[in-house]
Amino acid sequence: MTDLKFEEKDILINGINVSYIDEGEADDTVIIFIHGFPFDKWTWENQISLLKEQYRVIAYDVRGHGHSIADTSQMSVSQLADDLFSLMDALVIDSAIVCGLSMGGYIALNAILADPARIKALVLCDTQCAADSDQVRKRRMDTIAVIQKKGLALYTKDSIQKLFCGNSLVQLKPEVSLIRQTILRTPVTTIVNTLKALADRKETCSELNRIDVPVMILVGESDQITSPVVAQKMSALITGSVLHVIERAGHLSNLENSNTFNIHMRKFLATIEQTTKPL
Repeated sequence: MTDLKFEEKDILINGINVSYIDEGEADDTVIIFIHGFPFDKWTWENQISLLKEQYRVIAYDVRGHGHSIADTSQMSVSQLADDLFSLMDALVIDSAIVCGLSMGGYIALNAILADPARIKALVLCDTQCAADSDQVRKRRMDTIAVIQKKGLALYTKDSIQKLFCGNSLVQLKPEVSLIRQTILRTPVTTIVNTLKALADRKETCSELNRIDVPVMILVGESDQITSPVVAQKMSALITGSVLHVIERAGHLSNLENSNTFNIHMRKFLATIEQTTKPL
């Protein structure tokens, strides 16, 4: 799907060689995109193309994913939030609008609860605030066992069926191929240890009432992993948040219906600009 039309950069933080894209002018408002699991920064290509003329747009590979080389043996979601802040420090970014999908949403929520002054606004896509139930946690452990025994082929095939809605599987061959190849390229150790980190993550629902920045929640209408019902519950816990259910999309709403996703992004960002303009 991607023709690598944006330059990939590298920076060393926390012992990680972080690979990232940094487009736009240095003094523009910063938007940082955080991908889901187990994907990489290129899933945000459409959004980078849309926004780079008005914003400084950054998308990076989470440790162990894409081209970000790191020790993933002791991973946690709070650690991944620390990585976000370390990247911001290295790039001399005091605060930013943060958009995270799925795992990226977990990271974004952990970040704003840890240091709210550094997050100007949040876009939470196809994600949730609840911790894994015992059933989901067991499913992750079973998945780890299968991957360790049989490799990534079966895991990738099953994941594709859950990530995309049926319409996307038929009509969006390049996007499906992008995700398939991205998963297959991800080191087994990264997938296994990230699954463990996701299974061990703490809930953030009880702290969402602390968030006092603009928040938009986006979710695919056919998301099998974090359903619109889950998104609605999260939205109800964040005062003033706005929720949009994206038609013709599953768990990867920014890829499956990028036009609608981008319309909502544009409107949300315009609202933020209006409320932060000096008098």
